[in-house]
Amino acid sequence: MAKLRRTCGTMAAHMLLLERHPAYRGRLAALELATERLRTRRPTPQKLRTVTINCIVHVVWYDAAQNIGKSQIDSQFAVLNRDFRARNTDKSKVPTPWKGLVADSWLRFKCVQITRTKTTQRAFTVDDGVKRGASGGKSPINPRSHLNIWVCPLSGGLLGYAQFPGGPAATDGVVINYQAFGTRGTAQLPFNKGRTTTHEIGHYFNLRHIWADTPDCSGSDLVADAPNCAGPNYGKPRWPAISCRNGPHGDMFMNYMDYVDDDAMFMFTPGQSLRIRAALAGPRAGLTR
Repeated sequence: MAKLRRTCGTMAAHMLLLERHPAYRGRLAALELATERLRTRRPTPQKLRTVTINCIVHVVWYDAAQNIGKSQIDSQFAVLNRDFRARNTDKSKVPTPWKGLVADSWLRFKCVQITRTKTTQRAFTVDDGVKRGASGGKSPINPRSHLNIWVCPLSGGLLGYAQFPGGPAATDGVVINYQAFGTRGTAQLPFNKGRTTTHEIGHYFNLRHIWADTPDCSGSDLVADAPNCAGPNYGKPRWPAISCRNGPHGDMFMNYMDYVDDDAMFMFTPGQSLRIRAALAGPRAGLTR
């Protein structure tokens, strides 16, 4: 794989859902209201408990090299269980002004099932074809109670995408390029640290890109403790990277919800962790039962 810049198809998938499922917009709006209510009574960490998210991994492969092994899948879950609990050792690289903002999201991920599907499709895209047997993919299993993760070839350099909370169950989950999943096997530099899946699961729990997908500083990721920034950061930026008059510290490009390389992202913030808890209390509540 030629060196790529990170690409995420979540917002493209989001726009398709807004067009095709009118009720989806209302569910997202209701979740934002619930998130704001939770923010006003922010629970203390002592009152939180770790929630185990049962996951089903669907390996959808065109050629044998894409039929990734269990050790590669296990390596991805090891990453998730460090990143979402703020137990990743590279968090030490967070700049001093933000070290106090490295947040535990109190999630544990457990792979409970792996399916394998040989497909006639050379690659998939954000149209959710990988989630339907009729289009060469695999339908989700128990998406209300399990996080479904599809690992497959994706076209156009796409690394992954996710469905925000409130969308249809038939397409719920996250999709990851087999070349950006886990830390071994087919995972390739600079996306071989498992952070693409961390990023996309962030979207699955209602986290937005830190630049709010606007190029002019006018948007918001709806998280007060992540500074507004002008656009995505790529590669391995030097700190501080200042935009949107956010000096002296600049963009929080080491946040998992930016576009930097895997080895340059290390953290979620308390505000992001709270959004995850709100999703778990609302449209993602089935994952906790």
